[in-house]
Amino acid sequence: MQGNKDKVIAESEVFKMSEIKVKDKEIAVPGEALAVGMDVLPGTGTYRSGDKIMAGRLGLAVIDGRTIKLIPLSGRYVPKRDDTIICKVIDVGFSGWRLDTNSAYSAMLSMKDATSDFIQRGADLTQYFDLGEYIVCGIVNVTSQKLIDVTMKGPGLRKLKGGRIIEVDSNKVPRIIGKQASMVSMIKQATKCNIVVGQNGLIWIDGEPQSELKAIQTIRKIERESHVSGLTDKIKEYLDKGE
Repeated sequence: MQGNKDKVIAESEVFKMSEIKVKDKEIAVPGEALAVGMDVLPGTGTYRSGDKIMAGRLGLAVIDGRTIKLIPLSGRYVPKRDDTIICKVIDVGFSGWRLDTNSAYSAMLSMKDATSDFIQRGADLTQYFDLGEYIVCGIVNVTSQKLIDVTMKGPGLRKLKGGRIIEVDSNKVPRIIGKQASMVSMIKQATKCNIVVGQNGLIWIDGEPQSELKAIQTIRKIERESHVSGLTDKIKEYLDKGE
């Protein structure tokens, strides 16, 4: 019994000694000590050195329960399965389309993943998607060689008509979307614009010219201030002012 009691006391001492040295949504630099103690766990972008958790890159500290992770502040988009992305058609072949994914790698959209229509061999595929057009698609596979397959079959996946496309840092997309799409929904409601946010950092905005401009200005503000705490309230106030 005494041994168990000593173990409980020892564990409680570890908990007391654990200390998180950064605030949630605070910027951390490589080599910075984010926490001390074995009760805190290293997440993405961090590593353990002795009893400390260190920042492995420049990023935004996110405290998730007992885990600390870093969201990178910059960097090119890296395609991942199940991502919804906005792509530009850059080539039309005999059996499908090649797409610019706003990353170092292009994607292929096959006829069977593009439409349920029966397409005859040799048909003109530009009647579906032509060079320079933008589409919303979903990534279904990324091979180890970074060959990317996408599909147009799914809710919200479609060709984009009208509107305008802007590019943001793909690492800021989660902040622009917000928890359960709260941030982008707020922008849509305030500006009356249709908005599609691709996880690859391309955003489609369609509305009245002044409304589109307001939506873009709001998105740029989120992008600049993504590390600021209480951002949702700041953006709501910004939209309510109508400036």
